Order: sequence, then C-alpha cells, then structure tokens
Amino acid sequence: MYRFFWILFMSSLSFSQTSKEKGQRLIAQKAYASAQKEILTFLKTNPTDTEALELLGDANGHQKKWDAAIEIYKKLTETAPKNANYHYKYGGALGMKALQISKIKALGIIGDVKHAFLTAAALDPNHIDARWALVELYVSLPGIVGGSYSKALTYAAELEQLSKVDGYLAKGYVYEYDDEPELAETYYKLAIKEGGSVTCYEKLTNFYEKQNQPEKAIGNLEAAQKKLQRNAMHYQIGKVCADYNIQLDKGEKCLKAYLSHHTAQDGVPKAWAYYRMAQIYKHKKEKAEALKWINKAITGLPKIDIFKEEKKIISKL
Repeated sequence: MYRFFWILFMSSLSFSQTSKEKGQRLIAQKAYASAQKEILTFLKTNPTDTEALELLGDANGHQKKWDAAIEIYKKLTETAPKNANYHYKYGGALGMKALQISKIKALGIIGDVKHAFLTAAALDPNHIDARWALVELYVSLPGIVGGSYSKALTYAAELEQLSKVDGYLAKGYVYEYDDEPELAETYYKLAIKEGGSVTCYEKLTNFYEKQNQPEKAIGNLEAAQKKLQRNAMHYQIGKVCADYNIQLDKGEKCLKAYLSHHTAQDGVPKAWAYYRMAQIYKHKKEKAEALKWINKAITGLPKIDIFKEEKKIISKL
C-alpha cells in the first residue's frame, strides 16, 4: 500500500513538472492561452513555485490581462523582495495598464511604476531592461508628474557603461525627444558604428523620417542593406520612396527585388509591397499600373481599409 501511494505521488510530481515545462515551451511558441492552462495545472499542486508564478504572469501579460499579471508580479515582489526582475515585470505590467486607462486614473499608478523600476535598477546594477524602462519613463512623463530629461540621461549613461550600443541608442532617444536633433543623430550613428544591428539602423531611419529627411533615410537604409544583406531593407527603401514621392525608380526597383526574394522571415506581407508599388505608379500618373497593384494588395489582404482608400484615390486620376 505504501509503495502504491509513493508511485502515485511521484507520478503526480512528474506530471506537474511536465506541465510547467510544457507551459514554458508554449510561451516560447506564443501559444499564451494554452501555456496559461498548463501552468495553472502545475500550480494546483505547487502553489508557491515562484518560477511557475512568474511564467503565469508572463502568459497573462502576453495576453494583455494586465490586472492578473499585476497581481501575480506584486505577489512575487513580496515573496522575493530582492529579485530585481520581479520588480521590473511588476512595473512593466503597471505601466501597460496605465496606457489603457484614463490619464487621471493613470496618474494614480505612475508613482508605483517608477518605484518598481527604480527598485529593480537599485537591486541589480547590471539590469539593462530596467534602465531602458526608466529612460523611456522619464522621457514620456510631463515634468509636472516627474518627467525629466536629465534623469533619463543619467540612466542612459548607466546603460552606456553596461552596453555601449544601448547607451548610444538611449541617448539618441532622449535627445530626439528633447528637441536636440543633431545630438540625437550623432548618438544613433555611434550606435550603428558600435553595433551595426538592424535595430540600430531602424532607429536612425525612423529618426530621419520624423525629421522629414527622407533622402537621409534612404541613404541609411541602403547602407544597412549593403552591410546586412536583408531583403526587408528593400521594402523599407520602397516604402520611403512611395511615402515621400521621391526616387520613384529606385523605389520600384527595390520593391520588385523584395517581392522576388520574399519569404515569411521578411516580416512584411507581399500585399504591403503591392500597396507601395501602387503608390509609386500613382505618383508617376500611371493609373492602369497603379490599379493593377492596388487590386493585388486588396486581394492579398482584403480587410485593410487603407488599401481600399488608396484605390478610391487612384480611380480618380
């Protein structure tokens, strides 16, 4: 009889362990609802397992169930107050909730968001994500409720000590929003020189577009394509050309290259490239070609309203 209960206990333990691990795999696969079910199964017999609780918080967060995620992460910060990551995730969930409620209600939790991030940064001097969160928070908040470009730069400087690329990107971000475009450009370029990743090039491209400097954006994208050999860059060049009605022949050439080499890994569906092609032919006043491409876009993604609006404009040429 004793042996029977021991086997039963071990089977239950093995099942629970499998449930947690399966939940972790499902989160990696972005099957968040299924992951939540598996982790809840594990927690029935292991209610205090902090790793499983964190996974449950993550599953809820990915599903934008912010109240549930907040409750779990807060419990974890109370259970393990020295764990920086729990404080960081708690602050993140609070911050995401603040974005979805009224500004007046959001003001009531901003202090908790800031406290959580500051605690995470203080607990772990190497926590890059917490410092990024503080940079973004201090930049986005109005001064009257605690926003501060100087404090944002302080954490950007700390990031630079941990990772030069992150530090340069953070400083570029701060200076961009502090209306210091020359300094922003300088630091975004330093990030490219130091790291040269897709993200680095994207930040500078987006900056140039916001500054209404499409020629510079195209030049940066061409440099990225030459170095990284990413087909997605072809689409981005075509997009800028189409949006700003410049270098149309180059835009057409790049979009055709994008379409001919397209794979699912490129990220942007073909229908969007068809839409950009339609824009380019619209700018060239070639109505028949523009209609051909916009019809292909609508066929590919029939629920995108902007495609239908573009067709109406083209039809009036």
